Amino acid sequence: MKVRSFLALAVATAAMLATTGSIAQTYKPEYKMSLVLGTAFPWGKGGEIWANMVRERTQGRINIKLYPGVSLIQGDQTREFSALRQGVIDMAIGSTINWSPQVKELNLFSLPFLMPDYAAIDSLTQGQVGKDIFKIIDKAGVQPLAFGENGYREISNSKLAIHKPADLKGLKIRVVGSPLFQDTFTALGANPTQMSWADAQPALATGAVDGQENPISIYTAAKLQNVAQKHVTMWGYVADPLVFVVNKDIWASWTEADRAIVKQAALDAARDQIAIARKGLVEADQPLLKDLGALGVTVTKLSPEERAAFVAATRPVYDKWKKTIGADLVATAEKSIAARKK
Repeated sequence: MKVRSFLALAVATAAMLATTGSIAQTYKPEYKMSLVLGTAFPWGKGGEIWANMVRERTQGRINIKLYPGVSLIQGDQTREFSALRQGVIDMAIGSTINWSPQVKELNLFSLPFLMPDYAAIDSLTQGQVGKDIFKIIDKAGVQPLAFGENGYREISNSKLAIHKPADLKGLKIRVVGSPLFQDTFTALGANPTQMSWADAQPALATGAVDGQENPISIYTAAKLQNVAQKHVTMWGYVADPLVFVVNKDIWASWTEADRAIVKQAALDAARDQIAIARKGLVEADQPLLKDLGALGVTVTKLSPEERAAFVAATRPVYDKWKKTIGADLVATAEKSIAARKK
């Protein structure tokens, strides 16, 4: 009897140890988070905040290391979503623009002049459209958790102040690898030139390209005034929401309690990141633009009439891509924006 009891205890202990070891193995020593930009930018800062929150709230069970410059995929930001699905990347805060080649519905946010103000962005990301987009991302094979923000993409160049579509004629403008961006700038008479952000700054410095479009927070952090970008036009033609996500296998490997912690941390970090991205721009006096003026940068704000000319020039692109994205999704977005509280 004693022998049987001893054997039973030994078997139970072995099983417990095997189970414990199995559980321990599901938590990797390090989880790799992909980012396009580092912590000097709101994008990377959001990643740092998320990683710190997760580490603290899980008491070190989940440790996240940041990999800016999309270094896990050799700097090719358009491959990021595929790499997430394949498990090359564990976590990411990614741009809807960069992921749109794999998830066509994400082109919604790049429709020219869809979102006229920050309230319009919030009406989409925090409303029914955001829920619909998350379902689409989930179905595409990645676990979405929260919407952050890169910001409105304004245009800069080394040649002239841009007031009307004709001012863009012939200008070489660096754009991301999105067919929609190619169509938009071609419609405006520019010469869109696709390249990664890593290649863009040297190209601006040498004059290989004349201009670029990015949020003002990126312009200032990268000090683009030092690479001949002396003219900035605030046209707010596209806003770039960011998405906090986790690879599905990694997500499934965590306990339900830890998944809840990671998700809440993503929501909290996204809220902080949005505030950082908008700082200096939502205030009435827009101090960030004043700072640019003090650096010798000419900042142009379009009048309603000037903006309307750009809207008209890009309307054929809007209508073409509405079909590609999905007419119902675009219609829901338009209704949400029309009903927003300004």
